[in-house]
Amino acid sequence: MLAEVRHGPGYLFRASLSTLTCHKYGNMLSHMKTTVEIPDDLFIAAKKRAAELRQPLRALIERGLRAELAQSASRRRAKVPAIRWITVAGGLPPGVDVSDRAAMHEWLRHQQ
Repeated sequence: MLAEVRHGPGYLFRASLSTLTCHKYGNMLSHMKTTVEIPDDLFIAAKKRAAELRQPLRALIERGLRAELAQSASRRRAKVPAIRWITVAGGLPPGVDVSDRAAMHEWLRHQQ
């Protein structure tokens, strides 16, 4: 299957769809490769579990990530409680001018 891509005015590039989707990290339309550091004990346990299930480690990790992301999404959709604002009467003490930093610091020193 050939695809046509216009690259600026007057430039037409024809290539196969597989050429267009190829990337140094793999076929980015369906998957990507990455490196993840995990503790050795977790890696060993995951490899054992994947072997027990007779599936590649990649499938086990993908299923776990999908489950975690689905669970996170459902938690986000849960109703978030409204913020209850608490207000109190107050204001600036008499004689405090917040636009004059030196006077404000002087007032604070006298309050201690």
